[in-house]
Amino acid sequence: MTFQRQVLFWVGALILLVLAMWVLREVLLPFVAGIVLAYFLNPVADRLERYGVSRMVASLIMVAVVIFSFVVLALLFLPILGTQVSAFVQGLPSAITRLQTVLTDETREWLTKIVGERLPDLNKSLGDIMTEGAKWIVTFLASIWAGGQALFSIVTLIVIAPVIAFYVLYDWHKMIAKVDSWVPRKNRETVRELAREIDRAIAGFVRGQAGVGLILGAFYAVALTLAGLNFGFLIGMISGLISFIPYVGSLTGLLLASVVAIAQFWPEWKWILLIIAIFFSGQFLEGYILQPKLVGESVGLHPVWLMFALFAFGYLFGFVGLLLAVPLAAAMGVVIRFGLRQYMASALYTGGAPPKSRKDR
Repeated sequence: MTFQRQVLFWVGALILLVLAMWVLREVLLPFVAGIVLAYFLNPVADRLERYGVSRMVASLIMVAVVIFSFVVLALLFLPILGTQVSAFVQGLPSAITRLQTVLTDETREWLTKIVGERLPDLNKSLGDIMTEGAKWIVTFLASIWAGGQALFSIVTLIVIAPVIAFYVLYDWHKMIAKVDSWVPRKNRETVRELAREIDRAIAGFVRGQAGVGLILGAFYAVALTLAGLNFGFLIGMISGLISFIPYVGSLTGLLLASVVAIAQFWPEWKWILLIIAIFFSGQFLEGYILQPKLVGESVGLHPVWLMFALFAFGYLFGFVGLLLAVPLAAAMGVVIRFGLRQYMASALYTGGAPPKSRKDR
C-alpha cells in the first residue's frame, strides 16, 4: 500500500506540474531561458570560485559576459539578418516562380520524355503547389515578426532572463542542496546517481550540440556567402542553429539553398553543385569531427526519441516546450532505463530466480 501511495503521489505531482506548465506557458519563457542559461554557465562559475572568486562576483561576471557578447553579436549580425530576412520574404515568391519555370520548361527534352503529354497538367499542378506554399511561408514569416505577443516575449526574454540567470546561478548549489534534503533518506543515493546520470546526458548533448550548432552555422553562413548565394548568411545560420534536430537542420538548409541556387544560377551547374558540396562538407565536418569531439556517443538520446520530444513538447508548450524538450527527454530516458534495469533484476522478470550476471547474458 505504501508503494501504491508513492506511485499515486508522484503521478499526481507530475500531472499537476504538466497542467501548471500548460496554463502558464505564455509567461514561462524568460524564467526557463534564465534557468537554462544558468545551467550552461554553472561549470564556469564553479571554476572561477575554485580560483578564489566569490560566488556573487563569479555569477555577475558570467552574466555580464553573456550580455556583452549578445550585444556585440546583435550589433554585428542583426542588421545583416534583418536585411536578409526582409529580402528573403519579399523575394521568395519570385524565386519559387523562377524555380517552377526551370522545372517545367517545355523546351527541356529530358522532362518531356519523363512526363510526356502530361506536361501542361504538371505545370498547373506545380504552379498551384508552389503558389500556395509561397503564400503560406510568407504569411508565417510575417506573422512571427508582426505579432505583438512575440515582440513582448522577446523583450521580456532579453530583460528578465539575465536577471533570473544571475539569481539561479548565485544560489545554484543552495537550491541543489535543498532539493537533495527533500529526498527520502533510504532512496537518496539512488536519486543522486540518477541525477548525475541525467546531468551527464543533458550536459553531453546540450552543451556539446550548442557548440556544434554555432560552428556549423558559422561555417555554412561564411561558405554560402563567399559562394555568392542570395540569403546565404541567413540560410547558413538557420541550418546551423537547428542542427540539434538530427538530419533536419542539414536537410532544411540543403533544400533552401538548392532552391535559391537553382533560381539564381540556372543553368550554371557548377555554382549549384558548389552549394550542394558545401552542405556535404558540413555533414562530414559534423559527423566525423564535431559530433565525436563535442557531443560523444554516450549521450543516450536516440534521434527518433529526440524528434518526438521536440514535436510533442513544442506542440503542447510552444517555444518553452522546445527549450525543455531536450532536458526532459534526457531525464525521461535515464529514468526509463533505470526502471528497465530494476525490472530485469526483479523476480517478476527472472521468475523468482536470481538475475543473471552480465557474463551469462
